[in-house]
Amino acid sequence: MNSAGLLTEAFSRIQEEVHATVEGLSPDTLNARLDDGANSIAWLVWHLTRVQDDHLADAEGREQVWFSQDWASRFELPLAKGSTGYGHSSEEVASVRVSSAGLLLGYHDAVHERTVEFVAGLDGRALDRIVDESWSPPVTLGVRLISVVSDDLQHVGQAAYVRGVLERG
Repeated sequence: MNSAGLLTEAFSRIQEEVHATVEGLSPDTLNARLDDGANSIAWLVWHLTRVQDDHLADAEGREQVWFSQDWASRFELPLAKGSTGYGHSSEEVASVRVSSAGLLLGYHDAVHERTVEFVAGLDGRALDRIVDESWSPPVTLGVRLISVVSDDLQHVGQAAYVRGVLERG
């Protein structure tokens, strides 16, 4: 398997887990928080998708799907348009409410499609390209992509846990 195939597989696993976690849930369940300081399934999946969209669009030099396909307007969130959830307060987390599983999955699938399109053309040389010089050492595209995969898998696991707790409650 080459690098592109490996990355496609990794991002496809994220998409599978997002679907397994979100499908069939009501808006009440998606937006429920286990306590006032906890993240909802909606926030976790929205956040992991926003980070993936933001980071890959930046690496690719393209506009985020959030804007190019007008997901920002569809979600109607009371946040800054470019917000990804990073550093959100408890109040900001609570403000991320979705109207349906379909909305959340639609955005995630659109980002996944763009991601797979991008990584399909990558090789080892492309992965060595520096995408962020503000870190020491500078961040390569390969490191950035693995960081997104890691972050996304952690958050979808958290969302699956919340689903399990809510379904047992």
